[in-house]
Amino acid sequence: MDRRLGGGSRLTSRAVSRVLYAHPRGRLGLLLGPAVAWLLVFYIVALFLLLLTSLWQQDVFTAQLVHKWTTANYEKVFTGQDGLWLRVFWRTIRLAVIVTLIDIALAFPLAWFMARVAAPRWRNLLFLAVVVPLWSSILVRIFAWRTILGGQGVLNTLLIDVGLLDQPSSAFLYNQTAIVITWANVWLPFMVLPIYTALEKIPDSYLEASRDLGASSWRTFRTVVLPLALPGVVAGAIFVFALTMGDFVAPQLVGGGSQVLGGAIKDRFGVAADYPFGAALASLTLVTLMAFLFVSRRSGAMENL
Repeated sequence: MDRRLGGGSRLTSRAVSRVLYAHPRGRLGLLLGPAVAWLLVFYIVALFLLLLTSLWQQDVFTAQLVHKWTTANYEKVFTGQDGLWLRVFWRTIRLAVIVTLIDIALAFPLAWFMARVAAPRWRNLLFLAVVVPLWSSILVRIFAWRTILGGQGVLNTLLIDVGLLDQPSSAFLYNQTAIVITWANVWLPFMVLPIYTALEKIPDSYLEASRDLGASSWRTFRTVVLPLALPGVVAGAIFVFALTMGDFVAPQLVGGGSQVLGGAIKDRFGVAADYPFGAALASLTLVTLMAFLFVSRRSGAMENL
C-alpha cells in the first residue's frame, strides 16, 4: 500500500512538472501569484477604499461617515479656508523638489567616486557607510539633526568658536531650512544607491573611446556619463520625492509647526477624525506622485530601469 502511494505521488509530481514545463506562464503564475495577490489585497484595494472614502461625507454632529456621494471634500481642498490647503500643497511640492535636487547634487559625486575612483577594498567600506544609516531608526537621525542645529548644538558651537556668532542662534532650527537639511540627509542613501548602480554599469571602454576621440572631461560627462546614469538619477528622484511628499515626522520635530501635506493628512485622520477630507488630501498626494511618474516615463529615462 505504502509503495503504491509513494509511486502515485511521484507520478503526480512528474505530471505537474511536465505541465509546468510545457506552460511557462503557469510557472510564472505560481511564482508571482502570492506577491500579486498580496499587492492587490493590501495596496490596490486599500487605495480604492481611500478614493471611495474621499467621496463620502461626514456628519458634523456625530462625526460618523455618511455614504453619500459628494465632491465637497475636493472642493474644500482647492477653495477651502482661503486657499490654505493649496498653499500647503505647493509648499510641500517646493520642498520636495528642493530636497530632490540637493540629493542629486550630493549623491552624484559620491556615487561616482564609489563606482569609478575608489579602490575595490575601499568601495565596500563606502557602500557600507551609505547603507548603515538605513539600519537605524528615522527618529534617531532626525533627533540627531535637531541636536546639531539646536541652540547648544554643534553648528552653533562651531560658529561661536570661529567668531561668526557672539551667542547661540535659533535661526537654524524650527523652520523650513531645517526641514530641507534633515530631509536631504535622511533620504540621501535612497539617491546614492541607484546612481551608484547606474554608474557602475558604464563600460570603461566608453570613457576610453571618448578620451581617444579628443572629448573633454565635461563633454564626456555630458554626452556619455549623464545619459547612461540618467535612469539611476530618475529612480533616486522618484524615491526621494515620494518619501518627502508623505513624511510628517521631520517637519513636526525640526520644522516648528511648518505645515506640509503629510502633516495635514496626519492631523485630518488622527486629530480631527475627518476621514473623508483626509482621504481627499491623500488622494491629492497620490495624483501628484502619479504625475511625477508620468513625466519621468515620458522623458524616456525609465525605459532602462
